Amino acid sequence: MNILFLTLLEINSIDERGIYQDLLRQFSANGDKVFIVSPCERRKKQNTHTITDGKTTILRPKIGNTQKTNIIEKGISTLTLEGIIKRSIKQNFNSIHFDLVLYSTPPITLCNVVKYIKKRDKALSYLLLKDIFPQNAVDLEMFSDKSIFYKLFRGKEKRLYALSDYIGCMSPANISYLLSHNQEIDPKTVELCPNSIEPVSYILNKEEKDTLRKKYKLPLDKKIFIYGGNLGAPQAIDFMLEGLKRQAELSDRYFIIAGSGTHSDKVKTFIKSNSFSNICFLNAMPKEDYDKLVACCDVGLIFLDSRFTIPNYPSRLLSYMQAGLPVLAAIDSNTDIGSFLRDKNIGDYCISKEPEDFVRLADEFCTKEYNPQHIYSTLCESFNVADTYLTIRRRCDENNR
Repeated sequence: MNILFLTLLEINSIDERGIYQDLLRQFSANGDKVFIVSPCERRKKQNTHTITDGKTTILRPKIGNTQKTNIIEKGISTLTLEGIIKRSIKQNFNSIHFDLVLYSTPPITLCNVVKYIKKRDKALSYLLLKDIFPQNAVDLEMFSDKSIFYKLFRGKEKRLYALSDYIGCMSPANISYLLSHNQEIDPKTVELCPNSIEPVSYILNKEEKDTLRKKYKLPLDKKIFIYGGNLGAPQAIDFMLEGLKRQAELSDRYFIIAGSGTHSDKVKTFIKSNSFSNICFLNAMPKEDYDKLVACCDVGLIFLDSRFTIPNYPSRLLSYMQAGLPVLAAIDSNTDIGSFLRDKNIGDYCISKEPEDFVRLADEFCTKEYNPQHIYSTLCESFNVADTYLTIRRRCDENNR
């Protein structure tokens, strides 16, 4: 098969590790040709170009800035990127017949690109639903559900669902939410297709952990908690900082906040201005280095704003699990990631409203021991990319009968 994958994320090779690269690598390993559209934002100062590597071709059209920027620039760039991507596909992939067009949210504004490929090639369309927009923006009070922005984006969201032959959701709660709020969708076209990776164990023994801790100048005698990833409005930043502040004088724990995003300067300034001795900030780093950093820690952290009505399921969970780390999640009441942590005995959660609840859970994690091998085995059983590949492949085979 010829597969077209549409994403806003930066992909330069499917040999990189990540939920999309790992999935595309599965298709390539099984004999399919993979074509990726991965836009290059204006800040990179690169013109449209292609990268070819074996069975993979990556098209990188130049677009406006859509990530880690203000809401106005993001909105304008999001609205204009569709036309840019469609023109780039016509110019660079005009002679290629695609059997499957695979795409994820965000964004929801690729309706015309998907429609074009479906009509031109009679391709099967499969949506990987990772984000429910514009409702998430309404939840965070970026705009009202009565606003013209909401109506515009909600219309595009519904058109994208209608164009999708199948929709893969991250969790059972995602499926329930999608169907209950979009009753025109045929339930037979919606299925569980979670965030997944090619499992690689990063579990370390104490000696290996201590060696890495010395490299990163981390304490050897404290329970180390780590949050890694985006630092923006969805991550309940004020709650996070208040929870950290209330533990700043506790000598049995240490916190690492690593990442980037629209609120990263706020986090960095907060930590620096208070001169905390048990909290540090690290800028975003290459994934291989980040995975090693996680491996020498003890507990992974997840934060979600309590106002969310949509069931998010952050993929950073997988990085923690491959290192055998239990997970402390401060989240909203609608996501089912917390119940998963408890049911599988790989962590615990609280609602991100009262910082004291977070402190209480951190106290418990400082003394409670989890089985790293059990956590890693749960990753292999629940979030193995080989299973995700088979889920999508089965739909392709059904379509070709």
